[in-house]
Amino acid sequence: MQIDRALYAEMVSHALEDAPNECCGMVGSESGVAKRVYRATNIHASPLRYEIEAGEMFSLLSEIEEAGWALGAIYHSHTRSAPYPSQTDINIAVPPELGQPLWPGTIYLIVGVAGEEPEVRGYRLDSDGVAEVALSVS
Repeated sequence: MQIDRALYAEMVSHALEDAPNECCGMVGSESGVAKRVYRATNIHASPLRYEIEAGEMFSLLSEIEEAGWALGAIYHSHTRSAPYPSQTDINIAVPPELGQPLWPGTIYLIVGVAGEEPEVRGYRLDSDGVAEVALSVS
């Protein structure tokens, strides 16, 4: 995924503002290029998990669609660990009872703010497991 430095900074800022709780949101994209970051509210207000309320998710998805874009990524932060998917993250993306991804083809971005410098990494989470994807920040 290609992402503009300003959008990257917006996700990092969101993560730092919501710390010590995890933040979450979505990224509208076109042809693998991030176009806009959509902040969401973590209904759990927790440092251990995130979830976007269904109505808010529907509203954000509608905005993305109205702009002519696709859901390119779902992002959240890790405030106490490295930016690598936890088992909870995997179970959210690929519910064990379904055995397949809720959002096929969507990249999961994790903003790590536990270290000295924030770091954003991207992953595909599907029934085959976890695969890191390259982020190109320009």
